Amino acid sequence: MKRHNLYAALLLAAVGYGCAQGPSASKPTTDVAKLSEAAPKYAQTITAADLSKHLHIIASDEYEGRNTGEKGQKMAAEYIAREFREDGLAGPVKAGANPYYQTFDLQKSSWGDGHITVGTQKFLMMQDFFPFGASPFSTEQAIEAVYVTEADQIASKGANGKLVVTMLANPAEMQNKMRAFGAAAEKAGAKGVAYILDAEAYRTTAERFSHRLSQPSISQMSNNGGTTRPATIITSPTVGAAILGTTPEKLQQTAATATPASNIKILMSRKAEPLATENVLGFVEGTDKKDEVIIVTAHYDHVGVEESKTGDKIYNGANDDGSGTVAVIELAEAFAQAKKDGYGPRRSVLFMTVTGEEKGLLGSEYYSQNPIFPLENTVANVNIDMIGRMDYDHEKTNDSNYIYVIGADKLSSELHQINEEMNQKYVNLKLDYTYNDENDPNRFYYRSDHYNFAKNGIPIVFYFNGVHDDYHQPGDHADKIIYESAEKVSRLAFHVTWELANRENRIVVDSNKK
Repeated sequence: MKRHNLYAALLLAAVGYGCAQGPSASKPTTDVAKLSEAAPKYAQTITAADLSKHLHIIASDEYEGRNTGEKGQKMAAEYIAREFREDGLAGPVKAGANPYYQTFDLQKSSWGDGHITVGTQKFLMMQDFFPFGASPFSTEQAIEAVYVTEADQIASKGANGKLVVTMLANPAEMQNKMRAFGAAAEKAGAKGVAYILDAEAYRTTAERFSHRLSQPSISQMSNNGGTTRPATIITSPTVGAAILGTTPEKLQQTAATATPASNIKILMSRKAEPLATENVLGFVEGTDKKDEVIIVTAHYDHVGVEESKTGDKIYNGANDDGSGTVAVIELAEAFAQAKKDGYGPRRSVLFMTVTGEEKGLLGSEYYSQNPIFPLENTVANVNIDMIGRMDYDHEKTNDSNYIYVIGADKLSSELHQINEEMNQKYVNLKLDYTYNDENDPNRFYYRSDHYNFAKNGIPIVFYFNGVHDDYHQPGDHADKIIYESAEKVSRLAFHVTWELANRENRIVVDSNKK
């Protein structure tokens, strides 16, 4: 008896001593070296098989393309929240019935009646001109027009309350020119900007956008039921010539010197109703630096179901951005398990799948304007939008061992360095910086949810596999994802997030590029 009891006592003492030396959920380690050593163990929990399992669910036909505010998006939100809850993440939202949901209303709008009249001439909306975005012309209004060639001329032209008119000689410049003109027109108080295309460019634009514009669009809810943003109008040369008081044949030569018509009236009615949607948030609280937060994002919405001559087409959005969504789910599970084992992050990590990205980065914009955690305490954003496919260039060489890295050096040289080091140490992907170029005409840096953090001075890194034939097409299916590639990118995102959360000092912000 005594020998047995002595043996038992020694065994218990040994076990107890071992527990005291290792971390536990109640006594987590804050030792940087120990946390670094533990990282590979939890990265390895992110697997191709698990990514595939999740993605074949949320990108299935049952989820109906996850269109913002509709049934499939709600189903995906429930799935993500359930995963967060079951993995042990906290729901950080105090208001509302579900602590994993940041719920808010967007505005669902559709175009009604519309026309532009110039004297006795009447031009019809969706036929002679196309509207985009907002409309301050819900009732017919008389308006003056002013012609400019460059956006920086708008302020000096007395454009307040007027229609700014310009020509788009080259359709390839449309996106950049419209962005610059829209910003300058809004600042100057203009009511709208009309872009005149030549006949061929207008025909192509009409073919591209007529069906889309006949469908409801979604935007942020306006505070007063109206809008302060200028209208965007794409016109045929016939309409443009009438507005400028010239003829289509003489438009190119006389636009800059023509005297705009004095009897212009515009109606672009728009019907609006609220549309409820939600960002889905899971939270792993940090230890000794818990007030500082890293945010990991992906958008879980897509574009839904579109009617076609051959029947309904479900746009499953497996790559865009079901792939990023399931990566966030896997990263969240890895961090939650690490915390249970006593290796929880020093800084807090918020895992957020956002809604409304396809409608204009609306979910991340809402969060940036209504943050759950103060933006000044937000250290960085790791954004994952489209991983696990090959783009056109890489398909030529059948090379899936790459990822485009965008934005890591824009606000923090340290974030760029961390990404490089984590890749070299753990993953060995080819990091392609093609789309990080300031002069990249695709402007991908401005086209995903990270940008709503970057414009608030928060360093970001954006992982993206590039564009392919199934981009925004019904063929974007889960069985086309290269899950081994998605696994490697997800593990890189994990290691970068782990380093950001556990390093001694918060990364520096040493650039003003936003």
